[in-house]
Amino acid sequence: MTDRELDPVLRELSDWEGDAPRLDPGARHRARARLLASMSGRRPLWQRPGLRIAASGLATAVIAATVLVAVREDGGTVTAQQQSLNARTVLVQAAAYDREHARPVTTPPRDDQFVYTREIVKETNAATGETTSYVDENWRSVDDKQRSWVMEIGKGRWSPPLAKNESRWPSQRWDTLKELPTDPDQLVFALLDRFGPGQTDSLDELSGEDWWTVQSSLTSLLTMVAVMPEGLRAAAYEALGKVPGVKAVPNQKDAKGRTGVAIIPTLGPDGHRTRDREAFIFDPKTYRFLGFWHVRTSGDGAARKTYSRLSCLDGWAITDKAKQRP
Repeated sequence: MTDRELDPVLRELSDWEGDAPRLDPGARHRARARLLASMSGRRPLWQRPGLRIAASGLATAVIAATVLVAVREDGGTVTAQQQSLNARTVLVQAAAYDREHARPVTTPPRDDQFVYTREIVKETNAATGETTSYVDENWRSVDDKQRSWVMEIGKGRWSPPLAKNESRWPSQRWDTLKELPTDPDQLVFALLDRFGPGQTDSLDELSGEDWWTVQSSLTSLLTMVAVMPEGLRAAAYEALGKVPGVKAVPNQKDAKGRTGVAIIPTLGPDGHRTRDREAFIFDPKTYRFLGFWHVRTSGDGAARKTYSRLSCLDGWAITDKAKQRP
């Protein structure tokens, strides 16, 4: 079997159902969450007025459905039970690594500055197997009062500032980020206070929609914000590990060809499990964050194309102007 045939990013399989093990506590929690979600009648996150969710691979709700498939070194597959055991542990270890090794922010960005990021992107056409690499550079306005320069697959555009009474999640503003708790449980409740009813202080009482709100908020935060206060990224990793259904898939390649373990959030907007469509990739030994995986589509009908995208942050800095190189 060729490397291309083994490539887990290009292989699509249905969710594991036929040989799934009996319900574990997490599965029972998800079933209870679905029941609560059906009774809640709460307004979905994406219908809240005056809120613009930053478009990112990990947060876009219309992203195409596909799956990552675990492949062992001997060519065999890994069972769903084996995968589900490791996700929370990986995220806890990733949080510990980040707390010890994160690059310190000696001078927080001012509201009138820009956060510069340089990303390595590798896209593979799911139909042809053709792969193309890009370098995307972005300058995001900290307070969104100036236009930002954003790039996707090597093409850049100006993103206009926010309109009056409009806000964006996630925010790049340091004061806003500092308000978020660095305790993972409290971070979950803080996100629900921001986007949901925020009427509980028990994780066991959260509905499926609540958990999806938390999941999409965390994935956007981790994807779009390169510069965070100390401890916030680690707390976000641990909070993501509390989301029902998050799973680990080993032996995945990142944009630089490094092998890691993919952590995959699996909830959809209704709180039900979806097919795999997004992932964070971590080093399997040190638990250092390596990069992201998601799917991009273009065109419609017969012209529709699907691409598997891998990306990793190659560097960041604070600048005074858009397109000013650090």
